[in-house]
Amino acid sequence: MSQDETTTTNFIHEIIDADLASGKRTEIVTRFPPEPNGYLHIGHAKAICLDFGTAEKYNGKCHLRFDDTNPEAEDEEYVQAIQEDIQWLGFDWGENLYWASAYFDTMYEYAVRLINKGKAYVCELTQEEFKDYRSIPTEPGKEPPGRDRPIEENLELFEKMKDGGFEDGACVLRAKIDMASPNLHLRDPALYRIKRATHHNTGDQWCIYPMYDFAHCIEDSIEGVTHSMCTLEFEVHRPLYDWILQTLDVFQPQQIEFSRLNLTYTVMSKRKLLELVNEKLVSGWDDPRMPTLCGMRRRGFTAAAIRKLCGIVGITKVESISEIELLESCVRDDLNETSPRAMAVIAPLKVIIDNYPDDLVETFDLPNHPKKEEMGTRTVPFSRELWIEETDYTDMPLNNKYKGFAPGREVRLRGAYLATCTGVEKDADGNVVSIACTYDPESKGGSAPDGRKVKGTIHWVSAAHAIDAEIRNYDRLFTAENPLANKDADFKTLINPDALTIGTAKLEPGLAQAKPGSRYQFERVGYFCADLDHTPETPIFNRTLTLRAPRK
Repeated sequence: MSQDETTTTNFIHEIIDADLASGKRTEIVTRFPPEPNGYLHIGHAKAICLDFGTAEKYNGKCHLRFDDTNPEAEDEEYVQAIQEDIQWLGFDWGENLYWASAYFDTMYEYAVRLINKGKAYVCELTQEEFKDYRSIPTEPGKEPPGRDRPIEENLELFEKMKDGGFEDGACVLRAKIDMASPNLHLRDPALYRIKRATHHNTGDQWCIYPMYDFAHCIEDSIEGVTHSMCTLEFEVHRPLYDWILQTLDVFQPQQIEFSRLNLTYTVMSKRKLLELVNEKLVSGWDDPRMPTLCGMRRRGFTAAAIRKLCGIVGITKVESISEIELLESCVRDDLNETSPRAMAVIAPLKVIIDNYPDDLVETFDLPNHPKKEEMGTRTVPFSRELWIEETDYTDMPLNNKYKGFAPGREVRLRGAYLATCTGVEKDADGNVVSIACTYDPESKGGSAPDGRKVKGTIHWVSAAHAIDAEIRNYDRLFTAENPLANKDADFKTLINPDALTIGTAKLEPGLAQAKPGSRYQFERVGYFCADLDHTPETPIFNRTLTLRAPRK
């Protein structure tokens, strides 16, 4: 990370500063606790930057802990992808890799401890039946049957749950707290449920699994986490977090909530993103239209740009939605500095240089970046026939701002020669098929020996050497700024039909050897990334962004 990322402060860091100054804490331990039930999206990036960045700022530790308490939704594929995404963002957990499933024995013992304290009981109500007993926040609930069952009987029933003596859903273990609490999370929440499912770590050892609210605080406590940072929806869960640890009389971390990162034209729900994947509305989790980190990486977004966005949005308790244009601006700024240049023609128009020898092929060394000599040069072939953008020719310029070819107009061919349009060939419908030019042999490199000025500089690709590439143009996945604004509507009906369009382009030949994932600025066209499926035989590039933000 950059120095700025480790020296910035926020209200959470102010709390940590006070804890260190008072002696309440002598070291800082944070954690990033993903559930391995999907791929990470850009919303997770803010939490990753906060959790790992805070540990780095205070020379502490950040644990990567997989909260694998729901075996039905978890997969080893997600485990590997999550680790890859965190490392891509620039963070490393080192030796501090943990699993909730490693604590299942301890969690069971803690549940037994709560029963022995008279603070937990086995409840045989279904989930729907319990909702009637729980009631609503403004009215007190009713005590469920069995709430006052003897401790010994609860211990026997809970052991029977563990040993497979009940069917799935037959009963749960509940905390015995307060059925009249205005906080519904304190109205005897479930701690354990029966779920016969093979776990990716523990196999079939268990048929009961802890609920997230019960497991999470215990995991934090066992690991010695000092500051457990969560998004705002967990604020109402904090009293339960504290109650469990205080009742068990174990080490108690401090849970602190902050607002999550939301972006326009996206959804930040793994469940809804999974719908898109399962219904094949996208090509997978790494589809470049997706807000997943792997999707953004495949599209060509950079880790530095995402970290910059997280820094700009900041850490507050105010819920808001950031405009996706802010992310795109961060990406453009980074790509402008880091991307090598190349020439590509998206809408090709043939140029024939009449006075250039038929059999001559020259090469020109062009800079990979106009302002960074350290990025070196590349060799580009030049021949009698070229491809240029069709927008770089017009019969009649409308104003002096036009920089391309027109009859009798001289233009600079980037890094090569000055050339003048002498004629044009059109088809029967009046469409331009090709233009004819003459070049000035004395203007090699693009400068006139007599010092004459040329207004326009355009890019080109040698027709004889160009490679044909597939271009995948990506736009926003949804047509609405907030696809979830109407809770009664199906958000999938708002998918942008033009979020992916496929075209072709003529590229300078060196781009055939581009490594998948490498990014370029195609001069005067936009930013592009070699797709993961790119090969020298089948070149494929994803359009990351246009050079400038489109006007609204």
